[in-house]
Amino acid sequence: MARILVIDDDQQILQTLHQVLALEGHEVVDASNGKEGLERFREHGADLVITDIVMPEKEGLETIMELRKADPGVKIIAISGGGKIDPDAYLKMAKQFGAVRALPKPFGREELLEAVRSLLA
Repeated sequence: MARILVIDDDQQILQTLHQVLALEGHEVVDASNGKEGLERFREHGADLVITDIVMPEKEGLETIMELRKADPGVKIIAISGGGKIDPDAYLKMAKQFGAVRALPKPFGREELLEAVRSLLA
């Protein structure tokens, strides 16, 4: 299966995504913000990155841009529940910055797994 890097500052979401993906047989690497996520990506690499947009330290749009510079071929799923603006606006920007898929929070297990499967196929 694939190595998936999950970046989210909400520990409950991070743990849930880790569990769901690990149960599917993936190797999951966690990070609690964009800065830590980029460090993990440089250390471990990843076939797929799932990143939140609104985070401390380094927000998701900047993280997506830096991931693209580090590996132009990496597949990225952006997730967001919004912040100062509507989540759809953040997710639209994330796609412009290089995310391949975008999921508004909350999303279901099957919606997540379908997105992951389609990008890893």
